[in-house]
Amino acid sequence: MNIVYFTHSLRSCWNHGNAHFLRGVLRELQAKGHQVRALEPAVNWSLDNLLADAGEAGLAAFAASYPDLQPETFAPDTDPAELVADADLVIVHEWNEPLLVAAIGELRRAGGRFRLLFHDTHHRAVSAPAEMQAFDLSGYDGVLAFGETLAEVYRAWGWAGRVWTWHEAADTRLFRPPAVEQAREGVVWIGNWGDGERTGELEQFLFQPAQAVGIPLDIYGVRYPEEARAALARYGARYHGWAPNARAPAIFARHLATVHVPRRYYATILPGIPTIRVFEALACGIPLVSAPWADSEQLFRPGQDFLIARNGEQVAAHLAALRDDPAMRSALVAAGLETIRARHTCAHRADELLAIAAGLAAQPTRTAA
Repeated sequence: MNIVYFTHSLRSCWNHGNAHFLRGVLRELQAKGHQVRALEPAVNWSLDNLLADAGEAGLAAFAASYPDLQPETFAPDTDPAELVADADLVIVHEWNEPLLVAAIGELRRAGGRFRLLFHDTHHRAVSAPAEMQAFDLSGYDGVLAFGETLAEVYRAWGWAGRVWTWHEAADTRLFRPPAVEQAREGVVWIGNWGDGERTGELEQFLFQPAQAVGIPLDIYGVRYPEEARAALARYGARYHGWAPNARAPAIFARHLATVHVPRRYYATILPGIPTIRVFEALACGIPLVSAPWADSEQLFRPGQDFLIARNGEQVAAHLAALRDDPAMRSALVAAGLETIRARHTCAHRADELLAIAAGLAAQPTRTAA
């Protein structure tokens, strides 16, 4: 099957967590024998920021880790028909321009023989619904939503029977425990500061507990304004700036534990959607402590795959226990790896996508009106 995926960027993971998943799932589709083209705009904000932050060297980790992925770029004036020629399945990510989204939908509506899916991996459907409903999806065959609560939003918008829950997952070809264990120390958090969506939560569930326990805390991520870096300094946290996602396994391998602090929307009105870091951390074999998060889809085994903390005091207690109890760390690592390998790898998601595509292919081909 010829698959075309329109992404915001595959090369850049700067404040673009969906790139983590796409790299893994597209590589798995290739490994299964499918032809895959990843298309990204020649100019995009994630790549622009990566280059401003780290220069061309910032792309080296992607190139080294994914030599089999060769994304293509296209200019704004490129005819979309050229980009989807000979495609059997086309997927368009929601960070693409509305005009492009609509143009590809029109090609499908006009008799395009490819099947067409829209891929939503963000909370804008509830945080900025008018922005999402402005997309013209009338020519699309369906929607891929990265959580069941998001899929429910689309069903309420008229997509019942045409929306599929397609969770992110770990790229276990890259995210895996280290082949040789090394000395581990302290706690690490890899995540972006964002737009104030979890400022208070980070202080309560990460900065304060680490300081209270006296355990070293390393922070990696972007979009940390001056006041955020000042807060890290007050709590004694070490801020390292941006790191390519391909280097995250090596970062995890140097630390005793990590913490999951969900963005507010995923802890409240879109419960049940974990960030990609939960999958990646468990796949790397690092113990995880999570702030409150409702696993409404039973993706994991809370308390067994990772520890849940209802407040900062519980985080501190968990961190102290993990620091002092190697057997506890080993049990969490084993359980987390078991769940990831059984249910949440990019290979699993590739199979899920192929099953969806097979169902679409069985439907009658559209003809131009």
